[in-house]
Amino acid sequence: MEHYMDKFPSRVVQTDKGEYRYFGGTAYLGLQTRKDFIEHYTTNIIHYGTHYGASRASNVRFSIYDKAEQYLARYIGSESCLSLSSGYMASQLVSQYFSVTEHIVYRTPYSHDSLAAAGQLKVKDYEELKDALKRKRQEQKAVILLDSIDFMGLNYPDFKGLQSLNLQDCIVVVDDSHGLGVVGPKGAGVFNRLLQLPLGELIVCGSLGKGFGLQLGGVFGTKKRIEELRQTPIFGGSSPASPATLATLMESQYILERQREKLRSNLKQFCSLVKKPELFIHLGDHPTFTFMDEQLTTHLYDNRIIVTSFPYPTKESQLMSRIVISAFHTPRDIETLAEVINEY
Repeated sequence: MEHYMDKFPSRVVQTDKGEYRYFGGTAYLGLQTRKDFIEHYTTNIIHYGTHYGASRASNVRFSIYDKAEQYLARYIGSESCLSLSSGYMASQLVSQYFSVTEHIVYRTPYSHDSLAAAGQLKVKDYEELKDALKRKRQEQKAVILLDSIDFMGLNYPDFKGLQSLNLQDCIVVVDDSHGLGVVGPKGAGVFNRLLQLPLGELIVCGSLGKGFGLQLGGVFGTKKRIEELRQTPIFGGSSPASPATLATLMESQYILERQREKLRSNLKQFCSLVKKPELFIHLGDHPTFTFMDEQLTTHLYDNRIIVTSFPYPTKESQLMSRIVISAFHTPRDIETLAEVINEY
């Protein structure tokens, strides 16, 4: 069932049937309506303007881009960083870049369509990928594309599929859209965790909007690779992220950490109360609980709770539902959700 909103859905949504508690979306840290966060953003819009549409290759440049990219690289743990206007642009920049090289590119199951590009080979599981890597020509460099948070338990938190592969000569590209700002020390995502694996090269890309509450994408990797991506027509020809967005991200870390603490508390409370964890696919400390039971979605809705629920990634796909715990929620919201699930 579709619901149309007139304002940002936080812990509750207003529908034509009245008010419902909302456990969906991707606003994990509940930043989008926080007064202090909005004040930072507003101040930066006044300073930098609402939008900057010039190419990053222009002869007139904002210094905030270099400052923010250096800051983000340190934050995530990479040598270098490239910022873009969205997570889709970030992931497409990387996937399109490899689509016109001599590399052989494998796309793993449940990876987001933002990583899709021409010439990729889709594999059904990591066993098929293992066999494909053994069969490829020795001189061919392999690129492996995956989502860190795939909602089906293939990757985060243990990345057992990757650990089963010989990755020493592989480039691993990870879309960490649902991890950046949310998981890892201080919300740094999975970069440092994956860096512990014996792989040839690591590139992390994706949206920072879900974890940091701002319209922004990023690519993280080695200085050499980031510089190569910086020289591509896609990067040079696209509008950058808003400079006000980058400035706000740099200035708001104390707010983000406070919200992450609240999120961790809400997640801990929910996990302690729910009596049927087997109903869900839950990925480590990520605040989402995936399920395919349409009757459970209906049960929640009948008890005035709306969750994320739609066929994914296409209209012909199986209905995927997801409970999302966020920093928006109050302890009473969490109690109510657990009580309704326990009644099912």
